[in-house]
Amino acid sequence: MAKTVADQLAETLGAAGVKRIYGIVGDSLNGLTDSLRRQGKIEWVHVRHEEVAAFAAGAEAHLTGELAVCAGSCGPGNLHLINGLFDCHRSRVPVLAIAAQIPSAEIGSGYFQETHPQTLFQECSHYCELVSGANQMPRALEVAIREAVGKRGVSVLVIPGDVALQPASNAAPVKAAGLLPAMPVVMPAQHDLERLAALLNGAGRITMLCGSGCQGAHNGLLALGERLKAPMVHTMRGKEYVEWENPYDVGMTGLIGFSSGYYAMLDCDVLLMLGTDFPYRQFYPQGAGVRLAQVDIRAEQIGRRAPIDLAVVGDVRATIEALLPLLQQKRDGSHLAQAQQHYAKARKGLDDLARGGPGKGPIHPQQIAKVINDHAAADAVFTCDVGLPTVWAARYLTMNGGRRLMGSFWHGSMANALAQAIGAQAVYPSRQVVSLSGDGGFAMLMGDFLSLAQLGLPVKVVVFNNGALGFIELEQKSTGFLPFGTEFKNPNFAAMAEAVGVRGIRLEDPGEVEAGISAALAHNGPVLVDAVVNRTELAMPPAVTLEMAKGFTLYMVKAVMSGRGDELIDLARTNLWR
Repeated sequence: MAKTVADQLAETLGAAGVKRIYGIVGDSLNGLTDSLRRQGKIEWVHVRHEEVAAFAAGAEAHLTGELAVCAGSCGPGNLHLINGLFDCHRSRVPVLAIAAQIPSAEIGSGYFQETHPQTLFQECSHYCELVSGANQMPRALEVAIREAVGKRGVSVLVIPGDVALQPASNAAPVKAAGLLPAMPVVMPAQHDLERLAALLNGAGRITMLCGSGCQGAHNGLLALGERLKAPMVHTMRGKEYVEWENPYDVGMTGLIGFSSGYYAMLDCDVLLMLGTDFPYRQFYPQGAGVRLAQVDIRAEQIGRRAPIDLAVVGDVRATIEALLPLLQQKRDGSHLAQAQQHYAKARKGLDDLARGGPGKGPIHPQQIAKVINDHAAADAVFTCDVGLPTVWAARYLTMNGGRRLMGSFWHGSMANALAQAIGAQAVYPSRQVVSLSGDGGFAMLMGDFLSLAQLGLPVKVVVFNNGALGFIELEQKSTGFLPFGTEFKNPNFAAMAEAVGVRGIRLEDPGEVEAGISAALAHNGPVLVDAVVNRTELAMPPAVTLEMAKGFTLYMVKAVMSGRGDELIDLARTNLWR
């Protein structure tokens, strides 16, 4: 049998180190999937929804740092990829999407299932091209791979089904060394280092804001914290790289962060931003009293959120290593000590909220998150849905250098956690993978819960079942609106899990939590924990603004006037009388 374009594509992906492709088969993908079947080198991971395929590929790329691949058939098939691909692209993980297309002779005729992926995917990719012939494919594929890997983002290759079945061109065999060049180390200019050192040496109270760009720079961060006597505030995406074994870390800032992180950023003379594009401008220091310095490998990100006094373009790890010899040892540790004391107080307050005893229901979601943290493996991989599961992950999951944490922290999509857990477990079949899912997020792509049983993936899915879009309700209340359109009438998720061949554990009393979570994590196979938690739990931001206070007051007035005063009693009982 003559080699086809699809055969050539599969061989090139194998040379690039691709081990699996996530997707759903379809007639326009038959050439590729049959080639994978015959070659037997790349696994086809059959999911139930293409959006899950993209999220799963993104999780693989996040954990390994290597190219991951997803695929969708023509029209609606690959269109379903787009939300997951937006998440991959904004999270800057290398993913290649194969978007099959209708027969090439029919393009432009309004044919059945016709879309134009090369246009649709432009906004969520570095490279998006239509392959119109066999002689074009090899080079287009190589460019797509280099763009995704080199720029850390998404590439999309659009291939009509008939083109995939054409005889392959006589292109030279691809060489992995040329296909996957190593990432460069970007060093700042010497005069920028000297200016940054002068700013830091002349400052009194320095606070560091550390993001995902600090990956691989942990030792340097500790040395820098000691030299500057500086507390470190981390972002959500920086948590897994910064928080662990770090006496200078004082928690997060932002809407879901710690009061200690919030005040450490506001009460300083210099804020040093390292590898972060933290987007919430209202949490940055305001006024002329604080100077800001930002270090980032991408010049275009500098100064996007707050006025910057000094911009330094460079890799965070390399910048710290070059900067340390230029810095003087600070002696006054009062700023650091104050932030550490505030953090210890904030940490204790959060831990106090995570307690529960038998018969003292309802279950507080904080208790679920803390018990998961206490019993999870030292190298566990956690995924969390947006909204309240992200809040509980931020506040109660402890990173240790071996654990990993993923979520839709930049794109902010619902239903990411289960999908990302599928990719994580596919990559690391022997590691513990725990999905912290909201009931809304879980139900949105619940079809792929079936994939856990079919694929034999022992993911532990913990559903925070509060019967509502909890974070949306909080946002509505905080701005003075009555909750509307947020309620769910959920089934018994544990019973549902049992019906599809997955172990289900339902938790309805705080006294059941410890044993239930322990049993779930110890089970040799997939598990769903249906944790029925309190709906009216307040996830308060680190500082309540006047506008938020006005919003809650207005909500209370509206609730009484609309005959919904019972909600206020539940709110008070949950959050004040504890």
